[in-house]
Amino acid sequence: MTESPTLAQMAVEVLTTADGRAKTALSHRHAAQWFAARKAGNPLAIGSATPPRQPARPEKPQLLAPRDVPRRRPGTPEGRIALLHAVAHIELNAVDLHWDIIARFTQIPMPLGYYDDWVKAADEESKHFNLLCDCLDAMGSHYGALPAHAGMWRAAEDTAGDHLGRLAVVPMVLEARGLDVTPGMIKVFRNAEDAQAIAALETIYSEEVGHVAYGSKWFNFLCGRENSDPKEVFHTLVRKYFHGALKPPFNEEKRAEAGLPPDFYWPLAEGHED
Repeated sequence: MTESPTLAQMAVEVLTTADGRAKTALSHRHAAQWFAARKAGNPLAIGSATPPRQPARPEKPQLLAPRDVPRRRPGTPEGRIALLHAVAHIELNAVDLHWDIIARFTQIPMPLGYYDDWVKAADEESKHFNLLCDCLDAMGSHYGALPAHAGMWRAAEDTAGDHLGRLAVVPMVLEARGLDVTPGMIKVFRNAEDAQAIAALETIYSEEVGHVAYGSKWFNFLCGRENSDPKEVFHTLVRKYFHGALKPPFNEEKRAEAGLPPDFYWPLAEGHED
């Protein structure tokens, strides 16, 4: 009988798969295997593995510096395709970010619930990527047809040696930003009467709250373990690792739902005076 792979090995397998559809199919399979073992009362070993510095990526899209990515005009069909393409790129990076946090910090003892949360988040991000790819296909395009943002993995590289820093910057800053901007994107597709894109973005919007909440939960858990003030630690880490100020307006209702109080993010906002 062959031994089951460890969760860390499964994570690295996803990270080293280049094609987006293949990566997300593998992500779904590994998530199903993890939760089946958990339900059976025989959880897979976490193990340890060495994740790559950067995840494998398909040849397309071409990755450009943020300033070189063409501006989107969402009032046109081409602009809406570009918007969905950009969000698909974000979701594919999110799949890798969640598997990376599983594999990269296994030396830090965490409850099994921590792994449940990030496997579930990776599974949902995989679904989000495929929903957006389906929307692009329906519009006569596909993921890889346009250039994309090359800086998406920077937060992962910057926090590769800092578990708390990763939790602060990825779910609690970058994914929280998604809660701020997604309602506006949904409005763009409502105006265009694109039911498929509206449904995809509404699914993403509702599930991303949980991902921000996982970040907040485990950040607070680790601060409690170290007997440190979560708000002060958050401010220190975001100033260290996040490049630039946070941009209002903030979706305060959804951020609160995810366990992010205003005194965490407002002091880091553009134009805020300490």
